[in-house]
Amino acid sequence: MKLTVVGGGSTYTPELVDGFARLRDTLPVGELVLMDPAQDRLDLVGGLARRIFARQDHPGRITTTTDLDRAVDGADAVLLQLRVGGQAARQQDETWPLECGCVGQETTGAGGLAKALRTVPVVLDIADRVRRTNPQAWIIDFTNPVGIVTRALLQAGHKAVGLCNVAIGLQRKFAALLGVEPPEVHLDHMGLNHLTWETGVRLGGPEGEDVLPKLLTEHGDTIAADLRLPRALLDRLGVVPSYYLRYYYAHDEVVRELGTKPSRAAEVAAMERQLLTMYADPSLGEKPALLAKRGGAYYSEAAVDLAAALLGGGGTPFQVVNTYNRGMLPFLPDDAVIEVQAAVGAKGASPLPVPSVDPLCAGLMANVTAYEDLALQAALHGGRTRVFRALLSHPLIGQYEYAEALTDRLIAHNREHLAWA
Repeated sequence: MKLTVVGGGSTYTPELVDGFARLRDTLPVGELVLMDPAQDRLDLVGGLARRIFARQDHPGRITTTTDLDRAVDGADAVLLQLRVGGQAARQQDETWPLECGCVGQETTGAGGLAKALRTVPVVLDIADRVRRTNPQAWIIDFTNPVGIVTRALLQAGHKAVGLCNVAIGLQRKFAALLGVEPPEVHLDHMGLNHLTWETGVRLGGPEGEDVLPKLLTEHGDTIAADLRLPRALLDRLGVVPSYYLRYYYAHDEVVRELGTKPSRAAEVAAMERQLLTMYADPSLGEKPALLAKRGGAYYSEAAVDLAAALLGGGGTPFQVVNTYNRGMLPFLPDDAVIEVQAAVGAKGASPLPVPSVDPLCAGLMANVTAYEDLALQAALHGGRTRVFRALLSHPLIGQYEYAEALTDRLIAHNREHLAWA
């Protein structure tokens, strides 16, 4: 089995490689190709990746290349984890929206739109080249904004599934609080990428006992502290929102906070410099502890599980993924991309039925879905008016003066990545 990671020079990659090494019975990888245009990073990450495989006695081969066509040739699955513009672009995404009093974040709001505009054309070009080389290959997208990118891939007819680590992170936290093993916890996970709620926490599977009320009663303070939201809010909602909902439920508070500290991009860039120095050490044969602070926790386990299911080698029967709605949420279009539990197999992902949705959640999901549709049109076809319309529609913006100012800033900071600008 050949797997290719596009963006293989990312500091995330040793987390992924460690998962492939530990879970080789679930996903027997014969060749793992790390592809990245940055040869210097690729050399460092590739060297550590080989040492991780060697230390864990993995029989597979790791190769590195800057040639995309060579990387995807014959691949059974291609994982996308690229960042167009690097951390420098992320730094901009997280700062210029603050000048207009709006959240500066890399996956939502104006910064998220900028990332989508840079990313969608690049991802579609990669996917076209995968299809020419091996039309049967699966594309697993971990590249943000996952919902918009996955929708672009699916609308272009590619065999694609989107992946996020929010659900698996919550599953692990809830399992620890309940004193059970993670596989025993099944989440009633519902929403859009980075706009999700846990409406149930079941023991043993989709039909198991719902222990969410118990979790909120006994551990509500801990959960609220992790989310940085008031305990009283969780009690009123009766569900557990993802931490990304804080951008919506406490927008002004978040904007004030972001204006008083270094950006997350700056923190990550400093961390990456440390990690790359560590990766250069020939005695290092495992992922360093610092990598856990980089983000993407449990990404490797989720990716292995998903790839194994898609390639017919196993994996858990139900997984949280990003895929077409197909009528599961009747208030959204069928071709909206939702993030829910799905049955995953060689034919792809089939969303499981979702119980009736609280209007409080449904209304926000419908709003953000409309934004994502406009954002995708802007990414595919360009133009200042399309960018403005997408920004105006976003619930974190919504005022024409803000949308006008943000449009100017977005274009000014991203001209080198926008062919039409």
